[in-house]
Amino acid sequence: MALEISGKLIKKLPEVTGTGKNGTNWIKQEFVIETQDQYPKKVCMSVWGDKTQDLTPVQEGEIVKVQFNVESREYNERWYTEIRAYRLDRTGSIPAGVEPTPAAGGYQFPPLAAESGDDLPF
Repeated sequence: MALEISGKLIKKLPEVTGTGKNGTNWIKQEFVIETQDQYPKKVCMSVWGDKTQDLTPVQEGEIVKVQFNVESREYNERWYTEIRAYRLDRTGSIPAGVEPTPAAGGYQFPPLAAESGDDLPF
C-alpha cells in the first residue's frame, strides 16, 4: 500500500539507534508534518536506515511531499501501527502568507421594491 501526503515539516525528533536480534545495527528517525488542508492535521512518520539521510537537509518549516507505507503488527495482543516514509521530497519553503478570504458584508444589496398586493408567485 503506497500512499502520499504533503505538508509542512514542524518537528524532527532525535535519531534512535539499536541492535537487532541478528546483531545488525539499525537507525530510525521520526518527524511530524502538518497538512495544508482546511482543517490541518499533524502526522508523525518515521524513516529507517539510510533514508534518515534524506531527512537531514530538510529544515523545520519547509513544505515536503512524503510517500509512505502503513504497517501494523501485533505484540502481546495489542496492535501497533507505524507510518514508514520511503521517499521524502522538498517542494518548497513555507508560504509567506495565505490571504484570507474577505468576509461577507461588503456587498450592497439593491433596495427592496415597494410592496404591492400581487407579489404572489402563482
